[in-house]
Amino acid sequence: MRFGIDRLIADAALRAPLAGRRVALLAHPASVTANLTHSLDALAACGDLKLTAAFGPQHGLRGDKQDNMIESPDFSDPVHGIPVFSLYGDVRKPTDAMLQTCDVILFDLQDLGCRIYTFITTLRYVLEAAAKARKAVWVLDRPNPIGRPVEGLKLREGWQSFVGAGPLPMRHGLTLGEIGAWFVKTLKLDVDYQVIAMEGWQPDAAPGFGWPLGERIWVNPSPNAPNIWMARAYAGTVMVEGTTLSEGRGTTRPLEMFGAPDIDARRIIAEMRALAPDWLSGCALRDCWFEPTFHKHAGRLCGGVQIHTEGPAYDHRAFRPWRVQALAFKAIRRLEPDYPLWRDFAYEYERDKRAIDVINGGPRLREWVDDAKATPQNLDALATADEQAWLNERQEYLRY
Repeated sequence: MRFGIDRLIADAALRAPLAGRRVALLAHPASVTANLTHSLDALAACGDLKLTAAFGPQHGLRGDKQDNMIESPDFSDPVHGIPVFSLYGDVRKPTDAMLQTCDVILFDLQDLGCRIYTFITTLRYVLEAAAKARKAVWVLDRPNPIGRPVEGLKLREGWQSFVGAGPLPMRHGLTLGEIGAWFVKTLKLDVDYQVIAMEGWQPDAAPGFGWPLGERIWVNPSPNAPNIWMARAYAGTVMVEGTTLSEGRGTTRPLEMFGAPDIDARRIIAEMRALAPDWLSGCALRDCWFEPTFHKHAGRLCGGVQIHTEGPAYDHRAFRPWRVQALAFKAIRRLEPDYPLWRDFAYEYERDKRAIDVINGGPRLREWVDDAKATPQNLDALATADEQAWLNERQEYLRY
């Protein structure tokens, strides 16, 4: 198969509309071609493009920042001599001054298929700014590595944030090219928008079910996204960021597990199985121990649960990571009603709302966890309604 960047590099006819126009690239470390050349270098080598600027999203063009809310500065690229503007620094939206350097923005980011991943919000901000400044946006499409399944509550009105650009469910099942088209229509943007589509992407094909395992090398799109197994679990484990539990940052398997020094992982797994065994289909849960080297509980031994999405235990159609993690929170609350589960801190520049609510696009998940009378069936009914509505809405945007 070929990603959008590979098609653009290989086909001069696709690049022809860019002749004589000033081109900027928005990219990150995973913006590489099939032979692992960074997209900025590959485009510069074409010889028929006028590269005048680049943009970097959260974590930077080259992946220089480890954690959330650690900003990247603007700089001049030492190889190509062009300005590199940070969209996770002094600003998160392109400014008029930035956009004066280009006529077309090529958007080439590898996504993880989860609403909270901030590259979706960056895409919205770029499209809105481009519409205002009469600039063109081309998305060089890449796979949604977790494929087409949909799961989770949709973001509610009033809960938009840098980790919630619109009323998507947690696991949306679209590529960034498809999401861009959804933004253009739903936000009524008058913008020159194009997608350089992939060739040969088969989101339902084993063994990758979204990511072309065996065909393409995985490059971290952010520092704590080391492999496809993390990507599969992320639509659930990202919620741990809003809790006092460690999500495994500071270990070699971040966002595949969760834990803390004062929890009993075996009891939690047993309670999860007793509450909603069908929610645990498609993966394997294992109690484990880990010691983060940085971030939450650094240097302390944590009891934990690892969510395994590799090997024979994995069933792509049955696995529901958002429900798995929600059930873990519910199990902890049932076992220890007074456990200080929810973390109180500023999350992605939202200082007046609970982090767990910002992550979920509203308070309903937290309220369900904390309500002693609420059952898995209650949450399932809410989520299923949102999931079905989104499946219907997204149909017209599917390209593959």
